Formats: sequence, C-alpha cells, structure tokens
Amino acid sequence: MKYLVALPVFIFVWVVLYDSAYCQRPAVVNIGAIFTFDSVIGRAAKLTMELAVSDVNADPVILNGTKLKLTRKDASCSVFQGSVEAFQLVEEEVVTIIGPQSSSIAHMISEVANGLKVPMISYAATDPTLSSQQFPYFIRSTQSDYFQMAAIADLVDFYGWKKVISIYLDDDYGRNGIAALDDALEKMAKISYKLPLHIQFDQNDIIDLLHKSKLFGPRVYVVHVNPDPRLRIFAMAQKLNMMTSNYVWLATDWFSATLDSFSPLNGTTLSNLEGVVGLRQHTLESTHKKAFLSRWRAMEQKGLVSSGLNTYGLYAYDTVWAVARAIDKFLDEKNITFSVNKDLLDIKATGLHLDELKVFDGGPLLLRNLLQTNFTGLTGQFKFNQERNIVNYGYEIINIDKMEIERVGFWHNDFGLSILPPESLIAQKKNQSQLHQKLQKVTWPGGKTEKPRGWVITDEERPLRIGVPRRASFVDFVTEEHTSHQIRGYCIDIFLEARKLVPYNVPYIFVPHGDGLSNPSYDKLVQMVANNVFDVAVGDISIVTNRTRIVDFSQPYVSTGLVIVAPINNIKSSTWVFLKPFTVEMWCVTAAAFVMIAVVVWILEHRVNDDFRGPPRRQIVTMFMFSFSTLFKTNQEATVSPLGRMVMVVWLFLLMVITSSYTASLSSILTVQQLSTPIKGIDSLISNDWPIGYQVGSFAYNYLSESLHIPRSRLISLGSPEAYETALRQGPNNGGVAAIVDEVPYVELFLKRQTDFGIIGQPFTKSGWGFGCPEGRRQNSEPHQLHLKSFWGLYILCVIITLSALLVFLQRVIRQFVRYKKQQKLSSSSSSSSSTSTSSSVSCSQLIFNFFDFIDEKEEAIKKMFTHCENPPTHVNSTNQQEAASI
Repeated sequence: MKYLVALPVFIFVWVVLYDSAYCQRPAVVNIGAIFTFDSVIGRAAKLTMELAVSDVNADPVILNGTKLKLTRKDASCSVFQGSVEAFQLVEEEVVTIIGPQSSSIAHMISEVANGLKVPMISYAATDPTLSSQQFPYFIRSTQSDYFQMAAIADLVDFYGWKKVISIYLDDDYGRNGIAALDDALEKMAKISYKLPLHIQFDQNDIIDLLHKSKLFGPRVYVVHVNPDPRLRIFAMAQKLNMMTSNYVWLATDWFSATLDSFSPLNGTTLSNLEGVVGLRQHTLESTHKKAFLSRWRAMEQKGLVSSGLNTYGLYAYDTVWAVARAIDKFLDEKNITFSVNKDLLDIKATGLHLDELKVFDGGPLLLRNLLQTNFTGLTGQFKFNQERNIVNYGYEIINIDKMEIERVGFWHNDFGLSILPPESLIAQKKNQSQLHQKLQKVTWPGGKTEKPRGWVITDEERPLRIGVPRRASFVDFVTEEHTSHQIRGYCIDIFLEARKLVPYNVPYIFVPHGDGLSNPSYDKLVQMVANNVFDVAVGDISIVTNRTRIVDFSQPYVSTGLVIVAPINNIKSSTWVFLKPFTVEMWCVTAAAFVMIAVVVWILEHRVNDDFRGPPRRQIVTMFMFSFSTLFKTNQEATVSPLGRMVMVVWLFLLMVITSSYTASLSSILTVQQLSTPIKGIDSLISNDWPIGYQVGSFAYNYLSESLHIPRSRLISLGSPEAYETALRQGPNNGGVAAIVDEVPYVELFLKRQTDFGIIGQPFTKSGWGFGCPEGRRQNSEPHQLHLKSFWGLYILCVIITLSALLVFLQRVIRQFVRYKKQQKLSSSSSSSSSTSTSSSVSCSQLIFNFFDFIDEKEEAIKKMFTHCENPPTHVNSTNQQEAASI
C-alpha cells in the first residue's frame, strides 16, 4: 500500500524537476562574428556590434537576465583565414554567426553552417548568388546587389547611355555583382568592356587598367570594388586626366560607405571626386536613429571612435538585436543543446578534431525565429522577405559637388528614380507607372551640369569598316567608279552630309561589296554586318522584316516600297469628261441643293426685297438665276433679310468646297494615263500567268515568291534600265515581261528617261532606305471620283440651317397673319358666322387663299395693315379696341 502512495509523489517530483531543468535559461549565450577588423566596414561594424551587445544586456526586457557573449574573429580579407576562423567559432558552440563581411567567405562557410545547422546572418555580404535555396541557413540583413545593379541600370537608362565599362574586383562579390548589372542592362544598354582587378590590386594595376580603358570608345564607368579608404581608383583617374567632362563615373555603395567612414570628412579628398555619382543604402529617419548618431558623435569627440558611421554599421547594430530577439523567443521554447555528427566521427583523419564540430540541435527553430523577426531598428522596419533578404528600402543617389556630398534623388525597386524618398511614395500609394523618372541637377566631372555624351571616337581605335554595294545598274545611287575607285552616289552624299552634323571626327573606310558586273546580294551584305565583317553598311538597303531581325537600321532617309511598272499610252478625253468628277448621286444631290436654295431664298426675300418681286415669270427666272449665279459669283441680286444672309453664308461655304474639289478631280482626270494592258494592280498580276520582271539583287524576288507565292518560273531577272525597256516593249508574248516589280526610287529613275511606261496602282509594300526624304511622284491607273459620302456632312449642315431659317420665317408669318385676322375681326362693325358645314368649308378655303395673299404682300404693306387695324372708326367699342391692342 505504501508503494502505491509513494509512486504518485515520485512522479510529481520528477515532472517538476524535469520541467524546471527544461525551462531554465542559461546565464550566457554564445554568438560569433567574422569580419575584417581593419577595414572600412569592419571598423564601424566592430563598435556598433559591441554597442548593440551592451544595449541588449542592459535591457531587462530582452533575454530576461541571460547575457549575450560576442566572440569576434578576424578574417583579414582572406577567404582561407576566414574559413578557419569559422571552424574555430563553431567549436565554441555559438548559436549564430554574424557575418561574414566578405561574400567569398560567405560562399565557403555557408556549407559549414548548413551542415552544423548554425544560422548565419550577414550585414555586408551582398553577392546576389548567395541564395536561400543553395544556402538555407544563410540570411542577409543588408540589401542584395541584385537591387543595387538594377539602380545602376536605371541610372544608365535615365541618361540614355548605351555602352558602359565596368571595373570590378575579381572575386565572387565583384564578378557576380557585374553579372547582375549585365542582366539589368539587357534591354537598355550593355557592358562593352569588363575590366577586373586583382583582389590585392595596387597602384600599378589601376594605372594599367585605366590606360587600357582609354583605348575604348565608351566613357561611362561603373566601379564595383571593396571600400577603399584611399580611393585609389579615382586618385589614379585624376592623375591620368580622366576626371574631365568627357567621363562619367558611377560607383556602387562601396563609395558612400568609404566617404561616410571618414571622420572628419576631408575636403581635399572630395575635391578629387568632383562629379562622381554613387549609391548609398537608404535608411529611414527616426528619433531612435538620431539618438544613436548623437551618441556616436559624442564618442568621436571623446576619441573613442576611429571611424565614421556608415550604413553597414547601422545594419550590424540591428543584426545583433535581431539575433537577441530570436534567441529570447527560442529560450521560451527550448534549451540550447549540441550533438555529435555521426558522419564526422566516421571520417578517419589524423590531427583533425572533427569530433569537436557539433550540430546545433535548435538550429532549425532559431532560424525560423530569425526569419520571423519584425521590429523597428536604426535602419527602419527590420524584417525579412521570402528570399531571406532584408526588406528593401532602396538607395539614395549621391553626387560630389563643390567638395560636398549632395543627395540628388532616390531609387526603389517599385518606383524607380524619384526625388521623393520611397517611404513617401509608399504612403501615397504610388506606382512606377504613375511616376515620371526624375532626379535633381547633377554635377558631372569637370564641373558641368550638362549630361556627358558618354563615349568618344579614340585615335587608337580602328576606323569603321563601312560596307557599300558595288552596283552594276542604277549607279546614281551608289557604286565604285572603275577608274578612280572612289565610292560615290546619292546614298553616299546623304551619309557624308549626315557625318558633318557629328561634332567630332569619325574615322571610316568604305569597303565595296560585289564584283561590279552585276548587282550584289543585299541580304548577304546585311548578313556580313551581323557577322561583324562590316561595322556598318551604307547604301540603297531596304528595311525589311528579315533584315531587322539580325541588324539595327537608322531612320529611313528614303520612303520606298514595291510598285508595278507596265506600258501605258495617253488617249484623248471623252466629250462628257466634265461629268466624271462626281458620281450620279453627287450630281443629283448637288442639283437638288441648288433648287432648295433658290426656293428658300426666294421665300425669305420675297416680302422685303424688290429684286424678288414682280410678275410670276420674272420671279421664277430671278429665283433660279440667283441660285446658279452664286456658282460664278456674278449674281446682281443681294439678300436683305437676316435669315436669307445666314442661309447664303452656309451655302457659299459648301459651294466653295464643292467647286475646289471638282476642279482638282477634273484636272486629275484630264491628265490621267490609260493602261494599254489589263493589269490593274498586284492582284490582277498574281491572277495571270504572265512573266514578271525584277531587279537583280533586290528583295523583290523573295517577296514575290515567298510572300505572294508567285511561281519562281514566272520571275525574270533584269540587270539594267536598258533590260527593263527591252523586256517591257517585247511584252509577255514575245519573250519579254508583262510588268516589272521594283522599288520606287529605281522605278522613278527609270521613268525619267521613258514616257511609254508608268506606275500601276499604289505601292503594295512599305519600307525605307535609312534617313529621311520626301516621296517622289506617283501615277495612278485612274483617279477616284468624288462620292457623296465625302461631303455628306456639309450637305446635312446646309439642309439643317436652311430648313431652320425657313421654319423661323413661317412661324413669324403665321403669327403675323393670326394677329392681323384678330384685329380685322375686332374692327368690323358686324360679326356673324355661318353654322352650316358648307359655309364652314368655304371659310377654310377662303382662309387659305387669304393666307397666301398675306404672304405675298410686302413687309411695308403688312405694317400699314396693322396700323389701320389699331386705329378703327369712332363707333367701335372701346372694349374691343383694348382687346385688339393687347393681341
């Protein structure tokens, strides 16, 4: 029985003791840090991490009495030493490694962190290839170079530069960063030359590299190296006279980190950096950050700090706090324990203490806590995205101007370039499509504010190899003279004139393409440009789709296209040719308009204008003569009434448009050339089986056979204007051709010497030759008639205004007539009306006749009638007088 009582007591005591042991927090938690102590980033990070550990240990809320112990290891800018130091850290059973500072070391020891399950969080390794998929225990508490290079690419695109030279460190950090820039520039520009520097480069290496770069054409440099307190690249550039107005220097955030580390900032140093544009990681302004900066300046005044504070130092401070918060949450759930890796014990190696490398059992939990970190630090909101990188706040664009560091704008991945900070744009819920990319005024090397061109033609550079077609026909455009071997022609003249507009020398040589016996293949010439046999091709080269896929073209300098040439002859015009400009509908509507205007103007003018009064025959003649005389502007009658004048204004405008259109169309018809062949256009040419001529070397052959599917057996090659004439005169039945398909410029040159041939229809393709020139003459098979639909709007407008004027007139006359009849009734001495239907009918008929008689009266007579009715004889009742007057 006593055993039964003792058993529950024993279980209770065991549970209490186990729980107490499980939840007990350690007195100290070890964390490690690997960085280069004597470096721009390391000097700032060393002190900020020490301050962060001190602040964490002094805060009673964090860790609840547990102290952080930071063990620092110096990598000394060596991948090998940094890797050895990492092994020493994990032997000391650290739960987290802060760092490393170097991306190359991060690549090496991330595998160790993965194997031992020790989270590694770096505030300075920016290599974009350090991915969470390859290194799941690597976290980046700074911004990736992927975003930094996107910002540089947007800067290059913003100023319109197309080629840049990159100077970078030849390690993982430099190579992968420039690779990211290459990807970001893919659709905007390109890196023409990549110039790597050895990781232990010296002054001579820089001089050799810069001398080499001066042989190239681009003058836009992107510098991506480690922070250098001596700024040796710019110092050597200054000595080599490469900080002048011809150059552009863009630097990644190593430049701002270096400048921010100077304490105090040396004005002499900045004087050698005039015009350099760089990036600085953007951190949000806050009272917490301002207080820390004041604390740092106070330490500088006391001589406790040997370096200025840069953004990497701020990120290092926040990183320690993120680790502390993650450990605090971890200790609420689990104890810190390590276990032996059995795989390492199986490795037989003399002298290697692999058994001391233990796996952190709580690594996955602590990693999860770190990724869930979310607090406001010195840099702003401190949290991680899905790629395990710190949330991106973008970059500041800085510019050295008059020995001052000026901020000229911001860049953010969601907004691009802006003069407003990203947090303001986020608050305004803007997006990149709603913003105009904008920066404040930038001062460039040499002190100028005008954007540098960004490239030059160097003396050492070989001349441009310009391929030109050696034509055998139509040599007016381009060819090589047989005796002098000079390249001449219209296309060459255009090129030489364009070259005069370039404000610098462009060395070049012309290289003829072809044997001169027949026209060369232009497709082969374009392909030679694509294959870098030629740098440029100049000539009568048509811009067609298959060629634009392999090379770039300038703006067209001749607008051209394929046209059809066939025999023509001029025939006399017919007797009724003057009727052809208008269609039947157009003639009918125009005639109706003349009649309508005649009737309406007569109605409006009849009562007030003596020219429109008289015997009926005279009035009819006057009415129609007035209407038709407006066509010749010889009408003797003038309109008097306002409504009549309004109608005439609209009618004369319509008449002006109609007559000018008629004249132009008739002139075209009188000069039209009628075809002597049934070919009306490309469709009729395709539908027949007649042979078709084309110029040797022209793209017309491929277009006709491949695009229009005309059998190749129908296509006859012709090599000269003389061959054109012979083939067209022979015709399709005598060994010649029915028509020739060629480009407009060649055809126009051919037709200048020939009058028996002409262009049929319109060009059925559109292309160009390179720069810009007005189009030449065109000949149509027949002009188009003028259709009613082209003038329908004018006619509708005229009808509406005319009928409106007529309605206004009729309304006014009817009111006058009603008023007159009422006054006449009141003024009569007797009033009686007939009650029978017959008498009523007679009264209605009489009323209609009276109304027409009333309209026929002159306006002056109507006024006299009203005056007579308003002054009746004395026996009229006064009441009736008042009623009539009121009416």
